[in-house]
Amino acid sequence: MRRLIVPAAAIATALLLPAPVLARPARAQAIGAQLVVDGLAWPAAFTFAPDGRIFYGERYTGTIRIYDPSTGSNTPFFTIANLETDGERGLLGIALPPNYATRPSVYAYATRNVNGTIENQIIRIPDVGGTGRGARVIFTEDVAANTIHNGGRILFGPDGKLYVVIGEASNPANSQNLTNDAGKILRMTATGAVPADNPFPGSLIWTYGHRNSYGFTFDPLTRNLWETENGPSCNDELNLIIKGANYGWGPSENCSDPNPPSNTNRDGPNPVLPLAWFTPTIAPVGAAFCVGCGLTGAEGSLFFMAYNTGQIWQVVLTADRLGIASESVVYTHSSFVLSMERGPDHLLYFTDGSSMWRLANA
Repeated sequence: MRRLIVPAAAIATALLLPAPVLARPARAQAIGAQLVVDGLAWPAAFTFAPDGRIFYGERYTGTIRIYDPSTGSNTPFFTIANLETDGERGLLGIALPPNYATRPSVYAYATRNVNGTIENQIIRIPDVGGTGRGARVIFTEDVAANTIHNGGRILFGPDGKLYVVIGEASNPANSQNLTNDAGKILRMTATGAVPADNPFPGSLIWTYGHRNSYGFTFDPLTRNLWETENGPSCNDELNLIIKGANYGWGPSENCSDPNPPSNTNRDGPNPVLPLAWFTPTIAPVGAAFCVGCGLTGAEGSLFFMAYNTGQIWQVVLTADRLGIASESVVYTHSSFVLSMERGPDHLLYFTDGSSMWRLANA
């Protein structure tokens, strides 16, 4: 295992305040960014319809909007009521199902005040001619939402199931507790039910032992799931997700122990160690794979972003696509970064606090 060291940066609580940008490209940067649209209001999550329209969520207002690149129109779709936005709460995730073209609906992950209890929920919102109507809650987390560590990334996998990552609500013990949702990656059907082939019978839990995460993505070439994870004051992580596995976060974490990454990944049975870790922390967020993205020397690579530094990293996988061959910073943005997606045109898109961009050869 290698200990990956990045330049020191103020350890910003991810998705709260703009973090200082400390540029330290690992090699000459041959990748740039092209503006897609600006004037946005904290687009913490976005996704693409099959026709290229972009659904994005405003974290602080709860409004989901549709941006159409072909016309430049930017229209409201639906606003989530009773939104809570303190700390890391808010409208945090958005996804479209694989059958959107025939049964259009939008899924949103948001923190809400439900009869006085602050809860993270997933809401299914039918798309009726470009307007959301008849919204229905399909999932409510069974641990009350804290002001920090709510996770929020949601994504339909190649198996048609909905995956969601939930933080441990600032209680490391939750991550090792298989009777609650916190500190887990969950897998559910499009209606919120437990799939019959989940690793723990009757449970939505897919993996456990996670701290807090804002990014995961499926490798289009293998269908494997990769996740970025925020550590405490050490060991931000890049993980290959294995069904039913324990990723080791829990009450025994200790950044003072000079044995990374096991010093923060040692709770519970058979903890899986990250394939890469970062100390000082960089707050990794969104991730996506370049498959047909057109970036020189990047085909098949995993890209992920760092909130603290504004950097975008390229990760070259091993030939079997189960490990990491190399990693380098290939682009440094002018501000913090939030979310990343691969579009239907195969290009890689990302957001900052007010704009959406796409990566391109410099």
